[in-house]
Amino acid sequence: MTQADNLVNWSSLRAARAQLGDNFLRILGYFEEDGTKSVAAIENAMRDRCATGMVIPAHTLKGESSQFGAIKLMEAAEHIETVARHCIEARTSPDDLLADIGSLRALFERTLATLKEDSPQVATMPRRAFGQRTFGNSQRFGQV
Repeated sequence: MTQADNLVNWSSLRAARAQLGDNFLRILGYFEEDGTKSVAAIENAMRDRCATGMVIPAHTLKGESSQFGAIKLMEAAEHIETVARHCIEARTSPDDLLADIGSLRALFERTLATLKEDSPQVATMPRRAFGQRTFGNSQRFGQV
């Protein structure tokens, strides 16, 4: 069993690939973009010792990781979310999460590398704004 085997549930990844079809690579690109933002937000919240700032990005990372079968990352994000919620309720500091958050970025990067390795043609184009239309390469809006 390799380290990558511990990071990803391969049957869940295959199921996601089948369900998303042609959209898989684009959605994986979104996962990279959103995951990077979530990890940074969690790290910033830890620097500020702000448990409330950890909950939403950890919840987001947990859900998106789950979609790709990224079980270790999902479990780490779930742990951070759960402890942060407890800290909010108990009005305590999230200091106990320091080691978990300190290793989160490396776990995210290893997981993402594993997913990309299994999907070498990851879409790198930026996300369109909601409602923005795209037209064929040979035609510009308003031109025939």
